[in-house]
Amino acid sequence: MNVVILAAGMGKRMQSALPKVLHPLAGKPLLQHVIHTARSLGPGKLCVIYGHGGAAVPSAVHAWGIEEGDAPVDTALQQPQLGTGHAVMQALPLIDPQAPTLVLYGDVPLTTSASLQRLVEAAGDDKLAILTVEQDNPFGLGRIVRENGHIVRIVEEKDANETERAIKEINSGIMVIPTRYLAGWLNALQNNNAQGEYYLTDIVAQAVAHGVPVVSAQPGAEWEVAGVNSKVQLAELERRHQLNIANTLLERGVTLLDPARIDVRGELVCGRDVSIDVGCVFEGRVELGDGVTVGANCVLVDSVVGSGTQVKPFCHLEGASVGAQSAIGPYARLRPGAQLGQDVHIGNFVEVKNSTIADHSKANHLAYVGDADVGSRVNIGAGVITCNYDGANKFRTTIEDDAFIGSDSQLVAPVTVGKGATLGAGTTLTKDAPAGKLTVSRPKQLTIENWQRPVKTKK
Repeated sequence: MNVVILAAGMGKRMQSALPKVLHPLAGKPLLQHVIHTARSLGPGKLCVIYGHGGAAVPSAVHAWGIEEGDAPVDTALQQPQLGTGHAVMQALPLIDPQAPTLVLYGDVPLTTSASLQRLVEAAGDDKLAILTVEQDNPFGLGRIVRENGHIVRIVEEKDANETERAIKEINSGIMVIPTRYLAGWLNALQNNNAQGEYYLTDIVAQAVAHGVPVVSAQPGAEWEVAGVNSKVQLAELERRHQLNIANTLLERGVTLLDPARIDVRGELVCGRDVSIDVGCVFEGRVELGDGVTVGANCVLVDSVVGSGTQVKPFCHLEGASVGAQSAIGPYARLRPGAQLGQDVHIGNFVEVKNSTIADHSKANHLAYVGDADVGSRVNIGAGVITCNYDGANKFRTTIEDDAFIGSDSQLVAPVTVGKGATLGAGTTLTKDAPAGKLTVSRPKQLTIENWQRPVKTKK
């Protein structure tokens, strides 16, 4: 099977310099959604027709890459843009003439592979199949004209008469075409219509004239054929897509405090008895183990959270791995490379970056742990900073098991705190602290006699 994706439109109503098909839905460009669905059908040839936006569309397509076994994506330029029939014509040199051709649209991102599979099966090898849907308000859309129940043609809104405009069955634009007829049908298209364009839909009447059966299939839901022509429509589809994801999570046993207030911009994998509060955003691939709770207004990006862990409200995790039975936040930030063991406590306004923290260790308040290796049962006090950067190079700090780091201490890397060592509060550590001993770095406390606090001078 061939798949041709039409993605040449300007998208004037988007009011943006970005090509319409590259606008994101759930964190991924519209066109990427369509390509992903198309690949699920296992096509032999896959071609994207681009136009407005110049090289931006093919550059993006090739940057997305392919997985093993997937068909590569060919691109073809439609210049000038003379309609959908003219667009498909650009794909003819790139597709297999012996295989059926499925035509999709780069701005229709939510069509499911199940609906497309039904359409492909309805077409077989010798029929033209159209994905149609009944709409109560079909204004602006092409109508399916039938005689004795059989499809005979498609008429566009601007070319329809009053009787035809009353038809509620509309053409989604998605169709499967027997390719051996396609070149001849496209070459016979005329542009004597209100738009002055070569409509792909006009091949339906040609198919009927050539005795090729024209059949239809219907999508699972009306929103599957909804396209994007404006930011309003994009926002509507975003919420529809997020609600679909939320419903899938609910069916799998995830507790969502409000299904209307979750955003998944990638893949969210949840174990049993996971609970997610409102306003949370998940990007990339996020895994939540059994019994994980995520508090309100958290952002998790490409992270793994172990079973039984609490992520309290207003936390930001990116590229992090958190062990089981841990407690994160509120207001904690785990940056890329944060690797936490089991029963680790990271409290409010604590930042961890490119560091390992072993089981049962704690940093509960206002600390920065960067480029560090922290052992088990370590206590990191409030205001502790690992000074890992000299302005040009990064250095690592090692804190061994059972160490206690007093509040407001600075550890100037590279430095090691030995096993069981204690740093007194306010210590600036520039040399290794020996195991099992107290290390303190403070000036002698002084009280200045006869000192007076300055007062503001009158102007």
